[in-house]
Amino acid sequence: AIGLSSNIFFYTVGGGYGNIKGLGPEKIGEYLKKFGFSFLTNIDLPGERMGLVPDPKWKRQVKKESWFVGDTYNMAIGQGDIQATSLQLAMATAAIANNGVLLKPRLVKSITDFQGRPVLNIEPEIVKKDFVDFKSLSIIRKAMHLAVTDGYGRALAQIAGSAGGKTGTAQTGIGNNSHAWVTVFAPYENPKIVLTIMLENGGEASSVAVPIARDVLEWYIGKN
Repeated sequence: AIGLSSNIFFYTVGGGYGNIKGLGPEKIGEYLKKFGFSFLTNIDLPGERMGLVPDPKWKRQVKKESWFVGDTYNMAIGQGDIQATSLQLAMATAAIANNGVLLKPRLVKSITDFQGRPVLNIEPEIVKKDFVDFKSLSIIRKAMHLAVTDGYGRALAQIAGSAGGKTGTAQTGIGNNSHAWVTVFAPYENPKIVLTIMLENGGEASSVAVPIARDVLEWYIGKN
């Protein structure tokens, strides 16, 4: 389902269908928050936004409306009132790639003086870890690899060491516009880089965002 971007599968998992009981908005929201969504990453840059993970209480208070199963279906595929930054998605993707360690993003690794002598080394800072089991993460990594080998991210399959990724074409509700997303980690077996690209009103992710990701990853891997 991840490999082929099956909305129907995730509608069912999230909101249920027939005899299948869905996770519901609270459980979906719980895990989105575990991965850092709806919180500031506290990167050392100004102007960061928190994003939004909606729930029935929020909708009653803010929109003065009831929550419907259609809201849960939208939530299950990252649509509706969900808001996320590219940095939050990159942070979550890194946690999937590194076996469940959510790291605080930083702008630089070290600071030196004019002579190149180190003034300050920025050590990695763990936000949380062990919040999801390794077996589940392994399944998701394999699924993201299938998205590259057999799904909409096939343009990434030929980079050295292959990759794991997920595309997204997010409707905006304004005409036929959609935002083109892709998030990817590479190489697949021993990830060194996570890259998240979002092109506002860019159209189909597979035709615009994925080729950009491929070019960046080929450059990065070629130099490292």
